[in-house]
Amino acid sequence: MNAKPANSAYAHSPPARGRLGLGSIITIISRSLRRHAFSTSITMLATALAVGLVMSVFVIQEQANRAFTGGDVGYDAVLGARGSKLQLVLNAVFHLETSPGNLPWSVYHRLKLDPQVELAIPYAVGDNYQGYRIVGTTTDLFTKYRFDGSQQLEFYDGGRGFDAQRKEAVIGSLVAQRTGLRVGSHFNPSHGVTHNEHDHHHHDEEYTVVGITKPTNSANDRVVWIPIDGIFRMEGHVLRGEGRTYTPKPGVPIPDEHKEVSAVMLRFKHPMAGARLDAAINLNSKEATLAWPIAAVMGDLFNKIGWIARVLELVAYLVVLVSAAAILASIYNTINERRREFAILRALGARRLIVFASIVGESALIGLLGAVGGFALYGVILSVAADVIRDHTGVAIGVWDYHPVMAWAVPAMVGLGALIGVVPALKAYATDVATNLAPHS
Repeated sequence: MNAKPANSAYAHSPPARGRLGLGSIITIISRSLRRHAFSTSITMLATALAVGLVMSVFVIQEQANRAFTGGDVGYDAVLGARGSKLQLVLNAVFHLETSPGNLPWSVYHRLKLDPQVELAIPYAVGDNYQGYRIVGTTTDLFTKYRFDGSQQLEFYDGGRGFDAQRKEAVIGSLVAQRTGLRVGSHFNPSHGVTHNEHDHHHHDEEYTVVGITKPTNSANDRVVWIPIDGIFRMEGHVLRGEGRTYTPKPGVPIPDEHKEVSAVMLRFKHPMAGARLDAAINLNSKEATLAWPIAAVMGDLFNKIGWIARVLELVAYLVVLVSAAAILASIYNTINERRREFAILRALGARRLIVFASIVGESALIGLLGAVGGFALYGVILSVAADVIRDHTGVAIGVWDYHPVMAWAVPAMVGLGALIGVVPALKAYATDVATNLAPHS
């Protein structure tokens, strides 16, 4: 009985002997991908997931680090009660922590008059609205504060800063987006700096929204700002500025000696002022804590939790290795059923190198298509992550902001795919023509 290669894809119109080249390699690859479309699709999906995950880890890590440690938050330092610098910064700058305590109003007043201090803004906290921090402050926030060192807070049309003598509020853009509050809306603050769904205690005081700030891509976007006097007079609040309890009375001015602040946000005229205050407050006083410079405090945090980023990177790389193994398994498992096909190609004049190149090329192509698909998955992963990060911190993550990983992810995956393809390619390279063309019994 003679061999019948009729079932082969190359049984009809065989190319001329000796002319099997690049075109034949492309034909071999395309027919193989079509024939094993399902398993190839699964392999490409695994590759896309690996690439998308690696890109997401690197981009989130880099942008979060830059947002918390490299950006200008508009202040050089934070002064607060004696305690942890990190807690002070997380509470006053990023509105993520509870206040470590209060300071007498006289401390703020003294710093405001300090000739080396360019700006001193008091913060008082203790309440929230639907989980968004309510911060009592002064109108200097809208007239003198620059959230990125140069740009003033801006309002959407129809908005303005609050009147310090009225129950008015200014809300960040994220607060408006999540709560539905608009200019003219009224709301009642809730007790506590964090939202407790089991605690329905709302203050009787009603505030009117008079302004919504435009996005700053910072923690300011998730804050409700009210006059600091409103915090002092909020139902259930007491003041202990001079060491004894004082309860404000309606219509009666509060003496300065009774007032307290949760933190004082500082901007210096020159760096030496920070060094001087750091030595005076942190080394020679037990009255307060100065967190300066803010970037250094957050940098220490990221250094301490840097191992988490390393673990995430390791997991991402392991996913890449798994996807590479999937490419290897997908192609290697097809080699046995394609031995006859390779034998026919060899009989038609294809050199061993053509067979070898077709397998490596197929593996590299799967890596390429998977890596390109990885950009789509990356967009989905980062969009979801960016929304969560912004909701909890106010920090905006640029989904398509350039990162070097975007440039090397595709060629790296193609190279890995080609390298993985060498193993099955060697097996195909060793295909014996006579044995695999022998008639089947």
